[in-house]
Amino acid sequence: MTHMMFFGFGFCAAALAPRLQAQNWQLSASCRTPEKAAQLQARNIRPIIWPEAGALLSADALTGVSHALISAPPNEAGDPTLASAGEALASIAGDLQWLGYLSTTGVYGDHGGAWIDEDTPAGTIGARGQKRVDAETQWRAFSEAHGVPSMYFRLAGIYGPGRNQLTSVVNQTARRIDKPEQVFSRIHVEDIATILAASMARPDAGRAYSVCDDEPAPPQDVVAYAA
Repeated sequence: MTHMMFFGFGFCAAALAPRLQAQNWQLSASCRTPEKAAQLQARNIRPIIWPEAGALLSADALTGVSHALISAPPNEAGDPTLASAGEALASIAGDLQWLGYLSTTGVYGDHGGAWIDEDTPAGTIGARGQKRVDAETQWRAFSEAHGVPSMYFRLAGIYGPGRNQLTSVVNQTARRIDKPEQVFSRIHVEDIATILAASMARPDAGRAYSVCDDEPAPPQDVVAYAA
């Protein structure tokens, strides 16, 4: 049986989970509170509670896991999932068929509005982008050390049901912030789920992916269009 372990169950994981369940996957997900655990159980997802940040995950918690998706962001000390679950993941490395890390297009830095792809050298990177670069490097080292197929999905601005500028306009929380010459791409959460599923079907097809549309626009134009 294919078994996905979600390290962090957020917007993207919630979009992917129903697709996997429709194919009879077993799903597990980490969480911090009993309330979140109850929500996961209501979705027929096995919760794994980490009550304390930094606590080591038991290898027994990953028994039978064949795939893993990491979406928790890095912190000042590095990647928290690798720090707390690295040993447990290493213990099942022989069974892991796919490991996905949700990163950000921020790893590319500022290119002054120029078109870029996965092979473009990094431009000027801020502190948040550098943390993501470091996390990607850590996971790459882990996968190479343990022979685990790993993929890095560099996500642009994510939108979808309940999380978009149409909703912001209706809720009267939309703001037009005019930053001259700033443009960026976006990606619908269901498209992210499609891309993740395609990668799991062909885990050796690539390593880093820019997950975004090809219609970059200034953020204030998106708000104006929604209005």
